Amino acid sequence: MAGGRAVIWAAAIAPLAGFFAWLAGAVLSAGALLWLWRHGERARPDRPGLMLAAGASAVWCSLAAGLGPDHDATIIAALVRNLALIATIFSLFAADGRSASLKPVRPVIVALVMVQLLQPVVLLVGSRIAGDAHALRAVFEARVLIDMLVSIGALMLLHNLYAGAASAMRPVLRWTGIGLAGIFAYDLNLATIAYLSGTAPPGLTDLRGVFAGTMAVLFALGMNAAGPRVQFSPSRTVTFRTLSLLLIGGYLAAMVLVTKSLALLGGDMARTSQVMFLVAAVLAAAIALPSPRLRGWMRVTATKHLFQHRYDYRQEWLRFTRTIGHGGTGSASLEERAVKALADITESPAGLLLMPNDEARLELTARWNWPTIAVPALASDFVLAGMLEQHNLVLALDEARRGVDHHGEGAHVPEWLIEAEDAWALVPLIHFDRLVGAIVLARPRNPRQLDWEDFDLLRTAGQQLASYLAEQAGQQALMDASRFDEFNRRMAFVMHDIKNLVSQLTLLAANAEKHADNPAFRADMLVTLRNSADKLSALLARLGRYGSGQVNATGPIELVDLARGIAARFKGVHPVALTREVPVEVMGNREALEQALIHLVQNAIDATEGDLPVFLDVSAEGLHGAIDVVDSGQGMTPEFIRSGLFKPFVSSKSGGFGIGAFEARELIKAMGGRIAVESRKGLGTRFSVVLPRAEAVRLAGAETDIQEVA
Repeated sequence: MAGGRAVIWAAAIAPLAGFFAWLAGAVLSAGALLWLWRHGERARPDRPGLMLAAGASAVWCSLAAGLGPDHDATIIAALVRNLALIATIFSLFAADGRSASLKPVRPVIVALVMVQLLQPVVLLVGSRIAGDAHALRAVFEARVLIDMLVSIGALMLLHNLYAGAASAMRPVLRWTGIGLAGIFAYDLNLATIAYLSGTAPPGLTDLRGVFAGTMAVLFALGMNAAGPRVQFSPSRTVTFRTLSLLLIGGYLAAMVLVTKSLALLGGDMARTSQVMFLVAAVLAAAIALPSPRLRGWMRVTATKHLFQHRYDYRQEWLRFTRTIGHGGTGSASLEERAVKALADITESPAGLLLMPNDEARLELTARWNWPTIAVPALASDFVLAGMLEQHNLVLALDEARRGVDHHGEGAHVPEWLIEAEDAWALVPLIHFDRLVGAIVLARPRNPRQLDWEDFDLLRTAGQQLASYLAEQAGQQALMDASRFDEFNRRMAFVMHDIKNLVSQLTLLAANAEKHADNPAFRADMLVTLRNSADKLSALLARLGRYGSGQVNATGPIELVDLARGIAARFKGVHPVALTREVPVEVMGNREALEQALIHLVQNAIDATEGDLPVFLDVSAEGLHGAIDVVDSGQGMTPEFIRSGLFKPFVSSKSGGFGIGAFEARELIKAMGGRIAVESRKGLGTRFSVVLPRAEAVRLAGAETDIQEVA
C-alpha cells in the first residue's frame, strides 16, 4: 500500500515539478534579457543576438510550462531561440568586419538555418498523418535528428570561433562561449538519448528550460565592457575538418533517413532493402573516403569557394622551412629537399632539379620521387636558360603544349618536357638576377591550371631556394679554395725537395764521369742516373701544372692514332677496344690530352666488373672532334656527377685522392675543349672529350691575322 501511494504521489508531483522547472527557466531567461538590456555593453557585437535569444527562450519556457514541451507552438518558439543563437554566433564571426572572415563560415551558417527550418515542415507532415503510428514514429525521429544536426553544427562553430580568435580576445568570448556551448551540448545529449530510446525522457526534458535559463544568466553576467572588438582569423585546417565532419554527419543522417523510409515498406522486402542499402553505403564510403583524388578535389573546391586566397601562407612557409632545414646524416641532399619543398606547395607528387653547367645549359642534378622520366644529358639549351633568367618566367607546360608563347620561349622548350605528360610546371631559381637552377614539377593528383597566385608563390619560393643553393655553392667553393691552398703549400715543399734531389743526382752523374774506374759500371751508372733525373724533371713539370689551368705547345693531334696508342698501353692490363675510327685531327697538347684520357680510361676500368671491355669511340661533328670513353659499370647518380665527380678531393674509390677527374677536365678546358658526361645507374657511363678541329683553329687564326693586317 505504501509503495502504491509513493507511485501515486510521484505521478502527481512530477507534472508540478516540470511546470515549476519550465517556469524557472522562463524567469531566468527574462532576467537575462533585462540584464542585457540595462547593463550589457552596447559595443558588443553579440548583444542584439543574445537579447533576442533570451527573449525567445523566455517565451519558449513559458509555452512549455503552459502547453507542454511537445506542443507545436513550443517547438516553434524553440526554433526561434535556436535561430537567434545561430545569429549570435554569426555576429561574433563577423565582428572584425572583413569578408574574408565570413567566407568559410557563411555556408555552414546557411546550412544550419536550412536544417533548423525543416522543423516546421516535419510538424506539418506530422499533423497530416496523426493516425499512423509508424509515420508518427518517423516524424519524431526526424525532429530529433534535426536537433542533433543543429547542435553538432553549432558546437563546431563555437569551437572554431574560440580557436581562431586572438589570444587577447578569448576572455571576451569565454562566458558567452560557455553559455552557448552549454545550451547546445545539453540539447545534443537530450536528442541523442531520445533517438536511442525512442522517446524523450521526461525528467531531462523538463530540466532543459532551467538549464537554458541558467546558461542565459551566465552569458548575460559576462556581458561587460569588451574593450577591443573581437577579431577572428579562420584556419583552413579547421575549415576543412569542419566540412569533413558536416559531410560525415550528412552521410549518417542520409543513411538513417533512407533506412527508416525503407522500413515503411514492411515485411521481408524492407529488411532486404535495408541490408542492401547499408552494404552499398559502407562500400561507397570505404572506396571514396581514402581516395587522394577525392580529398584533393575537396581541398581545391573548398579553397576556391571559401577563401580569398588558395594558399595558407603561414602554413606553407612553416612547412617550407622545415623541409629545407631538415638536414643531417642520412637525410636527403639539399638539392632533393629543395625539390620537395617546392613540390609540397602545389601538392605535386614528384619533381626534378636542373642546374646550368659551364656553358649555361641545364643538366639534371637531382630527382625527387620521379625515377621513371628520362632526362637527356643536356636537358635544355642556353637560350631557354637565358629566358628564364631574364624574365623570371614560371613556365606552365600545358600552355607550352597548346602553343601559348609569352616571351618567345615556346620554340626552346625541350621535346622531352613536352612529351612528358606528367610534367606540369618549370620554376626558375633566381639569385641576384642569376639563374641558379630550375625545378620541374609533376602534375598534382587533382589536376588544375596554374593561376596568378601559383605564379607569385612559386616565383618567390624559387628565389628563396636559389639563395640556399647559392649559399651552399659558395661554402663549397670556400672549402675547395682552402684545401687547394693547403695542397699547393704541400706541393711547394715537395717540389723544393725534388729539385734538390735532381741537383744532387746531376752532380753525382758529373762526378761519376770523371772518377769511375770501371768503364762498364760507369756506363750503367750514368744511364740509370740520367734516367732518374729525367723522370724527376718530368715529375716537377707535371706538379708545376697542377692548378695552373694552362697547357703549352699545342698542335694537331690525330685522335685515331692517340686512341690506338692508349688501347695498346692497357693491352696487358684490361681489354680496351675501338668501336669507331673516324679520322679527325684536333688542336691540343698531345701529352696533356693523353694524360687526361689515361685518367678517364683508368676510371672506366675500375668501374667495370670482370673482363668486360672499355670502349673508345672517335667521331667528328661540325667544327669539333670527339673521343668517347664508354664503360658498362654501375653508373653514377646525377647528384654525384653534379656535386662530386669533378670536385677535387672527392672520390668514390677507397683511398682515392679525388683529383684525377678534376685534373682531366682542367687539362681539356685549357686546350679549349670540354668534357661531357652521361651516366645511368646500372647501365654504365660515357665520357665525351670534345676538342676543336685543327682546320677550324687554323682558319680562325688566319681570319684574325687578316683582320689585324687590315
